[in-house]
This record gives sequence, structure tokens and C-alpha cells, in this order.
Amino acid sequence: MNTGLLRRFAVGRTLLLGAVLALTVPGTAYANTMSVTVKTPGATSGPATSNSEISTHADCSGGLISGGGINQAIGTGGSVNGNHVNGTAPSSDGATEYTGSTGVVGTDVTHWLGIGGSGGQVNASFSSTPYAVCFTSNLINHTQVVMNKANTPTTGATVGLVVATCPANTRLIGGGARTTPGNTGSFKTIASFPTFNNSAHDFGQKAAANGETNPDSWAAVGWDSSTNSANTTYAYAICSGNGINVSGATVTVRNSEVSGPTSGSTGQTATVGCGGGDGNLVSGGAAISGGSVTTTDFTGPGSGGDHLNGSFPSTSGGAAVSDGATTVAYWTAAAHTGGQSSPGTYTDVWALCVNDGV
Repeated sequence: MNTGLLRRFAVGRTLLLGAVLALTVPGTAYANTMSVTVKTPGATSGPATSNSEISTHADCSGGLISGGGINQAIGTGGSVNGNHVNGTAPSSDGATEYTGSTGVVGTDVTHWLGIGGSGGQVNASFSSTPYAVCFTSNLINHTQVVMNKANTPTTGATVGLVVATCPANTRLIGGGARTTPGNTGSFKTIASFPTFNNSAHDFGQKAAANGETNPDSWAAVGWDSSTNSANTTYAYAICSGNGINVSGATVTVRNSEVSGPTSGSTGQTATVGCGGGDGNLVSGGAAISGGSVTTTDFTGPGSGGDHLNGSFPSTSGGAAVSDGATTVAYWTAAAHTGGQSSPGTYTDVWALCVNDGV
């Protein structure tokens, strides 16, 4: 065999070997990568007047919104019942939420709103801190927001539950909730959680349970101690973009339910985290309810004044994480009663964890 032919054979053999290695060792060139960073600007004071609300926002300087949260300060004394969550939702500009037409309302969103409302009493300690969970992945590299809304609840102490569902062949990675109007004092958001648009979950009336995988919907619940025909509840689902092959990505739900709060003017917290093999925490949810939310249709808590004071990324001990945190595996819910006792009331928390096949 001549020398030129030998050289061409050797080069061809080297190229073939390199191609085989690239295919058999995908981590060297084709592995999915994923990271999460939490951003927060800190607390915004208020509301400073009764029956009003404030809006504040956290923004992703890198990555896309996969979820977000809010944490409120309520102070001490008789006015602690006055501060409550009116919304924790994605935003196109950091100033407004999606309230118009339903369906896909935004793509590649990078802002998250925290909306705090007041009842009949306020104090100088009231504040709301928003959190944006900023998600970077070379698999889920585009996202879309689906919004659904309903004129509910219009009767006092009844559940107003709304469900937003992701398009087919996409993955739910987070969600949010909003209630309007924000100036009635008694209307608020009492639940925001992952669920499924199927008969087993009564098409969103039952929440996703601990260990379930790949939920496709997000539910929001409005709650009012009074009757108001103008009440509207909004649900937001954050989903992977269209055209992405998500068959290798698994979203695992983690949920915990604890009893309380049941005494008037008291609070309760619950914390849950992603387990080994679950992947990265990308979002979470919270609820105050009549309990057993994963096995029965959602029921309201024991009192019309019950509300949420937080749903946020946290440490295992329930403390909110700092701006720029990248090692986050837990989510915490904070619930509170009004001035009356609330028998049979429970606090739930959810964490959504994504393993994209790495």
C-alpha cells in the first residue's frame, strides 16, 4: 500500500473514532445544562392605608422566569391581620400583570410581581418582598405564559378556583395567581399550586400530590369574606416553549401539609424541598385551605379572613434566601388567620423540581 493511501486511511479512522466518542460520551458535547438564580430587590413598604395594595417586582438579569414568590412583614399588635397576598405573578414589564385575553399571553418573561393588599387595619411594618426564580437551560431555552381568568368568587366565603393549562407537548415549570380588585380589603389570593387537567384531579380542583410527575396546569384560588360581583381570579401557568423536545425532562412535585393556623391572629408556615434525583428547584406554591387538597376538591379555610403572607424560595429552616442565591432546594408557605378562630384549617406548600436528563 502506498504512503498516501496509508495517510488517508489513518485520517479517516481518526475522524470515525472521534465521531463515535462524541455519540457515546454525550456529556462532552451534548449534555443538557441547567442553573437557577434567585433575584430579589428587598422589601417594599406598605400598604400604608386600609383597603389598598402595593405592587413590587423582582427581575432576571440572566435567564428566564420559571417561577417566583412573595414574603410579607406584618408587624405586631392588633393590626397584624391586615397585610395579605393579593398576587404573585409573571409580568411582561415589571409593572403590570396579564389581565386581558386568556391563552398564551407572553413568551420568555423575565419579571415577577409581588402584590400585597391591606384590610381594615395597617401598621408601619407592612411590606412585601418579591422573588424571581431565574432559570437557564439549554434544553428549555424558551418559555411561555398561559393565563386563564374567571369572575369568581362573587359570594362571600366561597372558593373561586381558576386553572391555566400548558399547551400539549410542553412542560409546566411554574405558575402564579392574582385577584382583583385590590381595594376591597377582604378579597385576596389564598392558593397557587400545580395540578393536572384530568379527571383524576377533577380538572384542577385537586392539587398535585407529593411525588407526582409532570403536572400540566396551575391553579389559583380567590377568597373573600364579603360578596362582590366584580371579583376576578387569575391563574398563570409558566410552560416550556413550543417545539422543544421535553421527553427527557421530568418535573417532580414535592408537597407538604401541616395543621393550622386555627387560632385568631396567628400564623403557620410549611416548608418542602427537592429530594435527591429530583433536579433543580424552579418554582413553588402555597395554600391555606380546609385540608386534604391533593385527595379532595379544594375547600376554603375555616374563616373568611384567612389569608397568605408568603410563598417563597427558602432554606430548609424556612428562612427566605438572599438575592443571588444559586443553591436553593426548598420552598416555604406562610399562612395567617384573620381576627377569628379558624377550625380545620391547614397550610400547604409545593416545590417543583426539574431534572432535564443530565
